[in-house]
Parts: sequence; C-alpha cells; structure tokens
Amino acid sequence: MKLIILDRDGVINEDSDAYIKTPDEWTPIPGSLDAIARLTHASYRIVIATNQSGVGRGLFDLETLNLIHKKMHRMVQDAGGAIEAVFFCPDVDEANPYRKPNPGMLLEISRRLQCNLQGVPTIGDSVRDIRAARAANAWPLLVRTGKGAETLAKQAESCANVLVFNDLAAAADYLITLS
Repeated sequence: MKLIILDRDGVINEDSDAYIKTPDEWTPIPGSLDAIARLTHASYRIVIATNQSGVGRGLFDLETLNLIHKKMHRMVQDAGGAIEAVFFCPDVDEANPYRKPNPGMLLEISRRLQCNLQGVPTIGDSVRDIRAARAANAWPLLVRTGKGAETLAKQAESCANVLVFNDLAAAADYLITLS
C-alpha cells in the first residue's frame, strides 16, 4: 500500500492567520488539486491530518468544518483525485496527544489503516508537521507554500535532513518518480 499524509492549510489550500472559517475562504493553492489527482492515479492513498483549532476557539463549528471538507473533496474529485480520509484535531490544548506536533493523529491513521508509517511521506508546511512525522516514524517533507518559507527561514535547524519542495505539485512529481 502506498500512503501519503498531507497537512491541509498551507499545503493543499491557501493558509490564513485568521483561520479558514468558511467554505468560501477555502481556496486551493495553484497546482495542489492536480497534484492530488496525479498521486491518486499513481496508486497513492491520500489522507489528510490537520490541526483545526478554530473549532476549539469557537471561530467555526464542526458542521462548518464538514462543509469546508466537503468542498475540498468535491474539488479534488473534479480534478480527478480522491482523498480517502480527513483526520483533524479541533483542540487548542497543546498537550492533546492528537494535536500536532504530537504524533497521535498520525498514529491513529496507522491504527485505522492497519499500516506501519515507516517511510510514509508526510507533507507539511511547519515544524509541527515535521515533528509529528518524525515522532510517528514517518518521512517528513516540507513545502514552501503556506508557512513553509517562514519555517525554513526561522527554524532551519528543525528542518535539517528534510526534503523541501516549492509546493505540493513539486513534491508529487518527486514521489511519483520514486514509485
């Protein structure tokens, strides 16, 4: 089984410091939907792992989050791709084992899909994503979109030995050549 785990905000869609609070605010990063379609056609199972503390902060509710994800699924499907599952942590509390940088969300993906995460590409745009992937024994990859460029500039040491790509499309190209 080829599995890939993607962060959402800043990897698939444009990020916002004010949070993505409505389906209208969810805008794909150019090339990301096509990248997911190409990964799908290359037999990758695509799973999303995303912190969504806007729910815990009361900025939007679970129904709205579901509508945002419904829009994402539809747009990915219209591009020819598929997202198998979306895992999210709505909590604000950094101690929550499921909130990245803690590995709980990734370990839950491993448990539910009954697979080992060793070597599973896990693409994010922040140190949280890198740390969660490393703690779950997955393969962290970083994109410069979203908070990625800032992460590289301010947290270079945390990004040591992590492959960096301009965007999800470039990461997909690389992974597809490996398969």
